[in-house]
Amino acid sequence: MNCQELMGKLSSYLEGELDPPLLKALEAHLQDCEDCGIIVDTTRKTIEFLCNSEPVPLPSGVRERLDRALALAEKMKKQSP
Repeated sequence: MNCQELMGKLSSYLEGELDPPLLKALEAHLQDCEDCGIIVDTTRKTIEFLCNSEPVPLPSGVRERLDRALALAEKMKKQSP
């Protein structure tokens, strides 16, 4: 496994959803790659922080703009071949 492959499996790894052979390969890579270890650790800590934080209310009008943007994106998706 290389760094790019690890990044593609990061979410599944952190959620405990990897098959045993893939998990073994990923963890072997983490033992040899300090950079990937830092990324995994930082991502894990970020998730924990956000899960334990109080929700922040959206500024005025953001929800409406987001709903319009999503509706437009869905409309465009349906119109494309």
